[in-house]
Amino acid sequence: MVKIRLSRGGAKGRPFYHVVVTDQRNKRDGRSIENVGFYNPVASGKDKRLELNVERVNEWVGKGAQLTDKVAALLKEAGKQQAAA
Repeated sequence: MVKIRLSRGGAKGRPFYHVVVTDQRNKRDGRSIENVGFYNPVASGKDKRLELNVERVNEWVGKGAQLTDKVAALLKEAGKQQAAA
């Protein structure tokens, strides 16, 4: 099954996540099919906290990909950001 989930990067104590489309059998930070955005939970100042290609995510969901709980919440937040802009 294909999942849309977070893949961790960044330094110890400064997490940075890529939102990736991957097979659920792959490791968390392993091979992915496509990178559809990023999430920076410790963003401050001019740093962007969230960037998500909503069109690509919706396309993958239409093909049967499952969202993790956190990615579903981020997708909802990204939709609100687009509506405000």
